[in-house]
Amino acid sequence: MPERDLHYLTELAGQLRVDSVRSSAAAGSGHPTSSMSAADLMAVLFACHLRYDFEQPDNPANDHLIFSKGHASPLLYALFKAAGAITDEELLSFRKRGSRLEGHPTPRLPWVDVATGSLGQGLPVGVGMAMAGRLERLPYRVWVLCGDSELAEGSVWEAAEHAGDEGLANLTLIVDVNRLGQRGPTRHGWDTGAYARRFGAFGWHTVEIDGHDPGQIDFALGDACNTRRRPTVILAKTRKGEGVVEVENREGAHGKALKDPDTAVAELGGVRTLTVDVHRPEIMPQPYRFDDGKLTLPEYEPGTRVATRTGYGEALAALGAARGDVVALDGEVADSTKTQEFAKAFPDRFFEMYIAEQQLVAAAVGMQARGFVPYAATFAAFLTRAHDFIRMAAVSQASIRLVGSHAGVAIGEDGPSQMGLEDLAMLRSVHGSTVLYPCDANQAAALTAEMAGISGVSYLRTTRGDTPVIYEPGERFPVGGSRVLRHTPADRATIVAAGVTVHEALAAADELAADGIPVGVIDLYSVKPVDKAALTAAATTTGNLITVEDHRPEGGLGDAVTDAVSELGPRVVKLAVRGLPGSATPVEQLADAHIDRRAIVGAVKRLL
Repeated sequence: MPERDLHYLTELAGQLRVDSVRSSAAAGSGHPTSSMSAADLMAVLFACHLRYDFEQPDNPANDHLIFSKGHASPLLYALFKAAGAITDEELLSFRKRGSRLEGHPTPRLPWVDVATGSLGQGLPVGVGMAMAGRLERLPYRVWVLCGDSELAEGSVWEAAEHAGDEGLANLTLIVDVNRLGQRGPTRHGWDTGAYARRFGAFGWHTVEIDGHDPGQIDFALGDACNTRRRPTVILAKTRKGEGVVEVENREGAHGKALKDPDTAVAELGGVRTLTVDVHRPEIMPQPYRFDDGKLTLPEYEPGTRVATRTGYGEALAALGAARGDVVALDGEVADSTKTQEFAKAFPDRFFEMYIAEQQLVAAAVGMQARGFVPYAATFAAFLTRAHDFIRMAAVSQASIRLVGSHAGVAIGEDGPSQMGLEDLAMLRSVHGSTVLYPCDANQAAALTAEMAGISGVSYLRTTRGDTPVIYEPGERFPVGGSRVLRHTPADRATIVAAGVTVHEALAAADELAADGIPVGVIDLYSVKPVDKAALTAAATTTGNLITVEDHRPEGGLGDAVTDAVSELGPRVVKLAVRGLPGSATPVEQLADAHIDRRAIVGAVKRLL
């Protein structure tokens, strides 16, 4: 590399450090030292290897850069300033109310694909983007910057194994090995070889460099671009707080603005106004898209018995035929979730993520960022393992569709380790989420198709066992709706149920009617948002609501109903799974949990 280029890159890195110090000082908080260690790495990437059109962030040929170490946002914003995307004035609005430059990056900025900051998520999401690049048949690269501290996260190694197994050569991980975490040294310190052995074992091409040497950085990034059939990890030895004696390689400086920013700026060579001319992609190709067709949902005869998971699987295959942007991901349980129906029909758009639920959700987030419509399925119980990824998907404003099968005690003999009993609460608590719980196969099929058009995180809860088909094929079930299945003017109470308990509620209502106690029944298939109008009408006319759910009492259907009608002051009795189940048949499980028809009848009689 010519001396003049080395000088420019060194000066550009200095500017990035200065601007990281300045923005953090203006905010009075931030992570300047974590930004300073990676400044040389990012200076060379932006000046020499990144292909990105900042004027057209939607250019399909653009590379993608994910700051997994999202706390180093001062560095990212300094890069945006150097590239001419933001002004110095906006740079100094960092962390202030109303600013786009938040403490950790979010897609409020058009050049940010996903929100980061919860460590260990950037690489898994990057894997999803790299997978999407293959589907799109585009030459873009996915660059991920992470810190050495987050290599302790198990999700990183889920991603490392998947990327190595898939041979994602369009993916490069740059690890800022600055030795210091938040409270002290990291597990392996500056032993880049320890990390190299681990990544190498997963089939990665590994490069160990001095992260402050522009020449070595340039060579490593070029080497990554020229590597075929496997991903590359660049392990860069750096010093936290590089360039300022007060904080360089010192503990106790993490997450704090520098005490004397003016002296630090002077020590770093002063304020500069360098610009970086990021190379734009040479072409603007159209991403490859699979053909669309006609949507023909499966139909099930009322009176028969079909599992809602079957309705989901067959509807997803039908949706795949209708929409070429639909992709399916599964956690090695496709035969149980019934995602195998899609896999058989569209193997190019089906992704086996194995038993790695964090990577399952992260890949869906990465793929939706490239315009795909992902459905990710596993057992409802196992989605809890990926809760942080689901939470961050909402922060990213990502549109992903999650499907949890084998929900509740109704799965039967497998026992409590396999029972999703907390999933409704988990998904209801996610910002902007939609939670759907069908009771029959036609409803499940309709809601599967409905989910394709939902923004944000949506969740479909399906049941393992066969349940009666009560709705006609072709009926629509809008999000936020419900179905009143039993109602008379003389109703003395209303039973609100969803999923498997709808059928128990109907049987209970028939038994109560025979005893001269008329009650209404509402199928609240949309658990979030709820049909507040229908619930208000029921609460107003009967004054008594009994909710019944195959779920814990906290945060599920009962709480959703209570939240909707609390101002009206009706009596609400919540039937839910309160004990710790064991192994038993599905019928026995519902009885033992006191959520079957007999328990509902007893609750109504006690209430009245």
